This record gives sequence, structure tokens and C-alpha cells, in this order.
Amino acid sequence: MAQVTTRTGDDGYTDLLGPGRVPKYHRRPEAYGTVDEATSALGLARASSGRDDVKQHIYTFQRDLYILMAELATPPENYGKVDFKIRREDVERLDSLGEELKGKVEIGKEFIVPGGSVAGAALDLARTIVRRAERRVARLYHDGDVTNVDALRYLNRLSDVLFILARYEEAS
Repeated sequence: MAQVTTRTGDDGYTDLLGPGRVPKYHRRPEAYGTVDEATSALGLARASSGRDDVKQHIYTFQRDLYILMAELATPPENYGKVDFKIRREDVERLDSLGEELKGKVEIGKEFIVPGGSVAGAALDLARTIVRRAERRVARLYHDGDVTNVDALRYLNRLSDVLFILARYEEAS
């Protein structure tokens, strides 16, 4: 059985993937913690949707975000040793999905007030959390702590796709 409570964080520090501990408020745990929030918000959207295609898309995003969390938790000295990374193909997959969904739903030019449906509102909530995660990862990237531009690009595209997916969900 998995051990949930380790008590190793009682001192306000957390482990990264590899040697070393950082304060829980360090930029790295802030970034992957925000991605974790987005994953949970996506779980709410997936549980609320009545559409199998939407649920499958969301599940794929959640799996991608777990890879991203692990990537963000890996310090530079261990980064070359791991294979879990967001890649250009992941960004391209989002670009394709966004184009496909735009062909199925009209995106108006007016502001959208979230709440057209529970699942749509949950997708909009997840989108805003992804945007916050993007800001956290952008800081890591600009400061040189993260070198994979595709991680940043993925979050940027994901927020766009979530906006479109919310409209698609609400149009159904």
C-alpha cells in the first residue's frame, strides 16, 4: 500500500526528482503545483462532461500534465537522465486538435462569461489555472531553470484548446 503521509515535508521543504530539497514556496514546486491544480480542475470537467470524446481529450491532457509535473520537478543536474518530457509532437497534437474543434463549433467575437454548462465552466476554470501555470513556467524558462521551450508552448496551446473545448462542450 502506498504511503501517503511521509512527514518529510513537515519542515517546509520538499524533494525534487533527484537529490536536493527546496522550500515548498520555491518557484519549481509553485510551477508543478499549479499544473497539479489544473489537472484536478480537468478531472472535474471530465467527470461533468456527458461526451465521450471530450472526456478522452481531457484524459489525454491530464496524462500530459503528469509528464510535465515530473519534468518540472527534475532539477537541471538530472534532466538529461530522464525521458519524461513534453515534446514538440505534443504541442503539434494540440494545434491539430484546436483546428479540428474550431471546425465543429463557432467561436464568436464576444466575451464569454463562463457557466453555460457545468462541464464548460469546469473547462474554463482549468483554462485559467493552466494560464497561471504558464506564467510560473515562463518565469522558470526565462530565468534558465527550465530549458524546454515545448513545456511552455504546450501550456500556451492547452489553454487555447481548453477555451475551444469548453465552447464545443456547451454547443452540444
